[in-house]
Amino acid sequence: MTSHQTTQTMKPATAAKKLGVYLEATPAEFQEGVVSRSELNALQADPPEWLQELRRNGPHPRPVVAAKLGISISGLARGGITDALTTEQIDALKKDLPEWLQKERATQAEVRKETVRIKEKNAERSEQADRPRS
Repeated sequence: MTSHQTTQTMKPATAAKKLGVYLEATPAEFQEGVVSRSELNALQADPPEWLQELRRNGPHPRPVVAAKLGISISGLARGGITDALTTEQIDALKKDLPEWLQKERATQAEVRKETVRIKEKNAERSEQADRPRS
């Protein structure tokens, strides 16, 4: 019996997400085709100029915008940001530091602290469970 290896492909939206770029800003041939796993790996290993430019200047998708601002995607929505932003727009927000952004950064810092606290608590419980009982 021989097995035929099929090429794994993905929709352009999935590939754009994996590349961390905004699909609507990619070239038409990227948006209209399918991307194989090997093509995606090649784009990641040796990004063409259009991909380098998108990563550098945007527009960036919301997950990238949120990460660059140090907040959650929900925080972006609460701040009224629903569209992709360019690096220049993100830098302007960082410089202006509107009240909603300050609040969301504080919220995100609290979430991170709580995550660390829970992780430490779980590690402590696990350690206690592993100890032999006498």
